[in-house]
Order: sequence, then structure tokens, then C-alpha cells
Amino acid sequence: MQKRWVNTNHANQNTVNALAEQLNIDTTLARILVQRNIHTFNEAKDFFRPQLSQLHDPFLMKDMRKAVSRINLAIQNNEKILVYGDYDVDGTTAVTLLYSFLLQFTSLVAYYIPDRHSEGYGISTTGIDYAKAHGFSLIIALDCGIRSIDKVEYANDMSIDFIICDHHLPGDEIPNAIAVLDPKINDCAYPFKELSGCGIGFKLAQAYCIDHDLDADLYLRYLDLCAVSIAADIVPIVDENRILAHFGLAKLNQNPVMGLKYLMQSSGKTEKYTIGDVVFLIAPRINAAGRMGHAKDAVKMLLSSHPDLAEEYSSYINLQNDTRKSFDQSITQEALSIIGNSDVLIQRKTTVVFQDSWNKGVIGIVASRLIETYYRPTIVLTESNGKYTGSARSVLGYDLYEALLLCSDLLEQFGGHKYAAGLTIKPENLNAFSQKFEEVVSASIDPILLVPQITIDADLELKQINGKFHRILAQMAPFGPQNMAPVFVSHGISFVGFPQVVGTNHLKISVKQQNSPIFEAIGFNLGHYASLLNSKSVFSICYTIEENNWKDNKRLQLNIKDIRIATETHDDHFFSN
Repeated sequence: MQKRWVNTNHANQNTVNALAEQLNIDTTLARILVQRNIHTFNEAKDFFRPQLSQLHDPFLMKDMRKAVSRINLAIQNNEKILVYGDYDVDGTTAVTLLYSFLLQFTSLVAYYIPDRHSEGYGISTTGIDYAKAHGFSLIIALDCGIRSIDKVEYANDMSIDFIICDHHLPGDEIPNAIAVLDPKINDCAYPFKELSGCGIGFKLAQAYCIDHDLDADLYLRYLDLCAVSIAADIVPIVDENRILAHFGLAKLNQNPVMGLKYLMQSSGKTEKYTIGDVVFLIAPRINAAGRMGHAKDAVKMLLSSHPDLAEEYSSYINLQNDTRKSFDQSITQEALSIIGNSDVLIQRKTTVVFQDSWNKGVIGIVASRLIETYYRPTIVLTESNGKYTGSARSVLGYDLYEALLLCSDLLEQFGGHKYAAGLTIKPENLNAFSQKFEEVVSASIDPILLVPQITIDADLELKQINGKFHRILAQMAPFGPQNMAPVFVSHGISFVGFPQVVGTNHLKISVKQQNSPIFEAIGFNLGHYASLLNSKSVFSICYTIEENNWKDNKRLQLNIKDIRIATETHDDHFFSN
């Protein structure tokens, strides 16, 4: 698939030079920092050396005092508290965190995860009925609830109080709960708006400890759960999330909760875990519990304090993940076949596909897979309880949620983010919705967004790459949204030896530039370039720099994202902004 290369906005050269001098670093590295809004020595110090003392005061969050007061009252009066959370990684880590935290102060606490297949996303009447039947008078909802107006009223009618801890966008009306913790509420003064759902739970635990003058370790012990939620929910790794991710990864690599320890072992990776490793190795396994069975199994694993139980649950979840991958692959192939056999669907700017037999738990993954082939806003639907339920995924730069809002007259319900959403539709509205969604997207999307983008941070000469350069680069981690691993572009590249295709379709090549050392490079899914390059080829590459550790031999390696051979005409897909 053709990609467009987009240069990051240029930084002020005087600021770059001044910062490079103050930090005694390469001007290219200084440029990357300035592009990430780091302009001074002190800002760089905070960035490279995050401190837990930089965490914001949790009581700046609207309703935090009310939430802590209601929990105090519940514990004082021996009320039963139900910790309620979504079935994905963010929800299950949030439930594990707050349930474990509250157990330190009361035994009258339990947890509840809705069934993905029978109850669906968010707060359910089934969950509230469960709370009523078992004598719970306070429900604390995590990673859901900000739009559950009717469900909270249903609970109020049963004399069950709600504390909402959510990070999704609110609607025009806020639920009538005892407290609603969500930094995205318009009049919430909390300075950072992009916490994960687990992060909101962490702030509630922090506030409780501050209110009772308790040791910070009572909530800091859950930093590994925060890091997993931040990685899995793809929230920006800046500000407070960067601090939580930094210290959370340290705990994950040194002393994770036992369930995570065994799950990490089952993934096969023994080296230091990064945010990317969490995204690709840990998160899919935790998610598999809710996709293929029930997410409460993930919570049981995360709560396990005995090695035998932790190993048993992690092994079971690993098997569920294997099953999930099998479903994922077969459904993706079916969906690609549906699109490929329809001239109408191929030509569209959107993808909407449906099959009543598809597994509800994996259709979000399938939507992401389809975008790898047809890069456009995508919705995958299946049948559930007499209605069609689906997962939507978008492309970089396009607000999927706003598009669904314009189609809401044809939807039973929907919710989510700019780039990912869930929706429910009546069967008789499917064709009309598919057509309207296509019309809305076609009218509002810039055609350029339908070509995958590689954002390039800086031009780089290969001779600039050395140990010091990489050490400073590595300290910019943890990488993730709004702080991605820097991507460089180098021109006038030639290769040494012979390009090879390894694995399924990966390019292995040794590259050099005039007066530069030779660097080994890998290009995942770029194996087709092996036959396009010859001994006279001169080309440009965009890439990240990483350390390859093989049999205790560490060396720098280029991870090539794309190649442009000099004879190509690529003005149409190389843009600067």
C-alpha cells in the first residue's frame, strides 16, 4: 500500500540551537524535543526525568471530594460496595486496582464485569439488578457510565448510589450520580484531560489516601496496572500519563502483580517490556478473556496472589487468545472476500460489512485488520440479540465519532472516541445506514487522509547515529500517542551485500550512506522491495532506530517503515506541513 511521508512542522532554529547547547546534545535531537513542546532546560529535565511528585492534585477533579466522602460514609456504615467496570483491558485493570485498594479498608466490597455478549458495553440493568439482589448500596463504575443517564436513574429508583469514573466524552446531559469523575466534563478544572479509565481509578485511590493521610504506597503499588491500561487504551503518553507509564513500566519489569508476571512469561518475551510490548503481547491476551469468554477471568488472574492460581488463569487466558487469533484470521478473510467480490464496496470511501455468524468479541480487531488493506473508516457488524452490533475504526486525522453522530437517527446507540467506537443498529436500518455513512464520510473526509501517513520527525545522516545518540533517544520513552518513537528520513542510501526476504514478507538489508558506517536494517512487510532494488539503486528510507539484542550481542538497527527508490516519481505522496 502506497504511503505518504509527512514532515513534522519545523522548529524555531534559535530555540533548537539554544536547547542543544544547554543539554549538550545533537541538534537533531534538540529539534525533536522542541517539536514536542520542550523548549527549555527545565522542561527537558522534567521530560527526561519524570517524578511522581509531578502528579496532579486529585482534588482538582470535579466531584472528587464528593466521591471520597461517599466512600468514607459507605465504609463507616458497613455498606456493601460494588466495583463495576468494562470488559476490556482498561476496565479490567481499573476494577482490579480499585477493588484491591478498597479491600485494604473494608471486606464489604465485590466486583462486577458485564458480559460482552449478553449485556453489551457499559452499565447494564442486569448489573444494577445484581447489585440490588445482593444488597449493594454503592456502585463505583470505572471506564464507563458517562452517558448512562437512564441506568443511573434506574439505580437511583432502587436507592443505589453511583460514583462514575470515566474518561470518555460526555453528552449534553451528565448522569445524576453522587459523583461523576471525568476530566472531559466541560466545567472540570483538572489540568490533564487524557487519563485512562484505570487512571481515573488511580486518582480516586490517591485522593482517598491524601484525605486519610495514608502512605502513598497504598495506591502506588498499582502503577503496573496503570501502565497496562495506558498502553492498551492508546491514550496520549504525555503529562500525567507519561509519569504513570514511566513508573508503571518500571514496576512491570521489576515486580509486577503475580497475574501479569505469569502472563508475561506465557507471551514468550523475557527482555524488558516497553509500551509497544504491552500493546502487542499483554493487552490482546487480557482482552481475549472478554472476547472469547468472560472478562471476570482476566480480573481473577490480575487479582491472583498464589503462584499456582496465577499460572492457571494466565495459561487459560493464553489459550483463549489462541482461539481469538483463529477467529480473527478467519473472519478477516471472510470480510476481505465480501469486499473484494463487490465492485461497489471496493470503490467506496468507507467499509461497512456484516455477517450474522461473526464472533462479536473479535469484530473490532477485524475492523482494524481491514484498514490494513482498505485504508478508510471501517465498520464490522454482527448479529446479537436480534440487533446488529458493530465496532468502528477510523484512519488518522478523521473523526469517526462525529460521522456517527450525523448518522445517529439510524442507530439504536453508539459511543466511543474519535478513532474507535461501538454501535447498535436495527436490522432493517442496515442498508440505509451503510449508504448514509458513506455519504457523510465522502462529504467530510479530505481525500489525502485515505492514504496511510508516515510522520517524519527529522532528516538524519547515518553518520550521526552512535551510542550517545541512541541513549538520549531511548530516554524519550515511553513512546506512544503524542510521543511516538522518532521517525527519521535519510537520502542517498545504497545497500551492501544482498537484500533478503525473511519470515513472511520482511526485508532484511544492510545499508550505508556516503562516509557512514554500515547499519543492519529490517523492514516488516517490505519484502517486495528485495526484487526492486539492485546494485545501482539509490533510495531514501524512513525509519526508527532501535537496539537489537541477539544472544547477548547488542547493536543498533534501523527499523525501516518505507522506501522510496530514486527513480520513482513521488511528489504526489511526499508532503510537508
